[in-house]
This record gives sequence, structure tokens and C-alpha cells, in this order.
Amino acid sequence: MILKNKQTRLFLILGGFFIANALVAEFIGVKIFSLEKSLGFSPFSISLLGEENLAFNLTAGVLLWPVVFVMTDVINEYYGQKGVKILSFLAVGLISYAFLMVFLAINLTPADFWPGSHISPTLPADQQAEISAKVSDYNYAFKLVFGQGLWIIFGSLVAFLVGQLLDVLVFHRIKELTGEKMIWLRATGSTLISQFIDSFVVLFIAFYIGAGWSLGLVLAIGLVNYLYKFTMAILLTPLIYLAHFVIDRYLGPELAAKMKQDALRETR
Repeated sequence: MILKNKQTRLFLILGGFFIANALVAEFIGVKIFSLEKSLGFSPFSISLLGEENLAFNLTAGVLLWPVVFVMTDVINEYYGQKGVKILSFLAVGLISYAFLMVFLAINLTPADFWPGSHISPTLPADQQAEISAKVSDYNYAFKLVFGQGLWIIFGSLVAFLVGQLLDVLVFHRIKELTGEKMIWLRATGSTLISQFIDSFVVLFIAFYIGAGWSLGLVLAIGLVNYLYKFTMAILLTPLIYLAHFVIDRYLGPELAAKMKQDALRETR
């Protein structure tokens, strides 16, 4: 059976986790949260490029995108550029398919009872009024939450794909220079560079082109977002070493070494 092959089994596990994280990150990304308030302190007031009162107001997708890029580096290490590219294009295709299905679901005519089905008639009148004041129409709320703008969807997909392709390229260029040493440099270095481009591509497409924001505002927000991603990339570096340890134990030293050599050789 195909699942008896350790290399194939590992690729399915890593690939499934990679795509699941990318897909979930796209959908929860519609929510903007305050990082400072979530951590229990007052928002910063940052001034950049002439823009005032900037703070760490981030999409909820940032909770998972760092994990996606860690997975990218792990897959890159053992399966090379081809492995990452296959999963990246597959992720973009599946995310696009998911958004299409959501678009179709939004445009379905709701059952007569459904828009108010979240307001249970068994609840006290004051609780019903409170819920209704927050969300009076379940169908409209569904549309607002899942109906992301086309420019935002397009921008996020382009940024993801560009970031992934740049990540694999930088990763292997660094590995060619350093060999098997300095895992932190190729993993964290490639992530920092790819995330820098990713931070600005999505904002430029979604908001500069799609919403008419000024270039200064886009660049300022992009820098704030990148500061968060930069910090997370550094903090998550130990996970790269943990992943290598677990995978090398699972594969065995000989198979792990062979897969790493094959992954590097395919780029030369």
C-alpha cells in the first residue's frame, strides 16, 4: 500500500496540515483584531510615513500564516521546491474553490425561518431583544462575515503564491551556500524575506488598487504588519528545530539525509 511508504505518508501529513492552515487562515482573516488589547494593554500610537495613530490591528489570519511558512520551510527541507510548489498551487486552487462555494451559498435564498433562527423563542424577552440588537438577520450576518471583497480575495491569493515561490527560492539559495549547517538562517531568513513581500502585495492589490487607499497608508500599515510577522518568525524558529528532530526520528537518519540531499540536488 502507498501509505506504507514513510516518505509518502509524511508528505500527506505535512501537506494536509499545510493546506488546512492556509484555508482556515483565509476565512478567519476577515476579522480584524487588536493585538494590544488581546494581550491586555493599551494600543500603541505609531507614526510612520506621515500616518498617525497606527497600531497592531491585524487580521485573525496572522495567527496561522506564520505556521504556514514554518511548514513551507519544513516541506522545502525534505521535498524541495517541487514539493512546496505542488502544495502551494493546490492550496490556491482549493482556496479559490472554497470561496466559489461560499459565494454560491451566500446567494442561495434562505429558508423563511432561518434569518431569525438564532433568536430562540424560549429565551426571556430581554435576552431575545439583546440578541436581536446585535444580529437581527442571520442571513445578512452570514453574508457580511463570509462575503469578502473580490480584491481582498485576489490580493491574498496572489500574495500567498508570490510569498511561497520566493520563500522556496531564497531557502535553497541559502542552503546551497551553507550546506546542512545553520538551519535557522535558511528557514528564518527565507521567511523574513518572503513575508516582507507578502505584507505589501496583499495590501497594494486589496486596498491601493481595490479600495483607493493612499500609497503612504498602504506602506505604513504594511510596515506595522511586517513588524509583527518579523517578530513571529524569530519566535517560531525553535519550532523548525523541533520539527527536524521529530521528522528525522520518524524517517531514520539515512532516509532523512537522502531526502534532504535529493531536495537540494533538484534545484541545481
